[in-house]
Amino acid sequence: MPPPLLFDLDGLDLSTPLHSVEDIERVNPHRGVMRLLDGILYDNAEERLTLAYRDVKQDEFWVPGHIPGRPIFPGVLMIEAAAQLASYHCLRLMPGETFMGFAGVEGVKFRGQVKPGDRLYILLKQLELRRRRSVCDAQGVVDGQLVFEARIVGMPM
Repeated sequence: MPPPLLFDLDGLDLSTPLHSVEDIERVNPHRGVMRLLDGILYDNAEERLTLAYRDVKQDEFWVPGHIPGRPIFPGVLMIEAAAQLASYHCLRLMPGETFMGFAGVEGVKFRGQVKPGDRLYILLKQLELRRRRSVCDAQGVVDGQLVFEARIVGMPM
């Protein structure tokens, strides 16, 4: 049985981004095909919660080869998207830090598929933020269904 969502999406405006790609790129260094966030929909520093999305497109680099005739968004890219959201969330709370390295991932479970045409919502809850370490729980949701969960560990560099 899947765990409950990190926070309730009901009542949130899921159609209007609070922060754009340009805003994300001012914090995170990822560009081109490696920028995996399309917008931030909810951002509550006090509660340590952030919600982003990724619109999965038919023309992405992985579609022809992962899996031919039945493209599935690679799990490793779901985790990378979560790590990018953790970086975005934590760096904005750490004045003077400009890069968050990916230090680890724990407790990963994939619970569903993400396909071209899907909007992947990424929920993030910051658990720990110290000078040399951040820990965040992340979940991915498509059409109200949990598709992955993971704990992301980062290190400011």
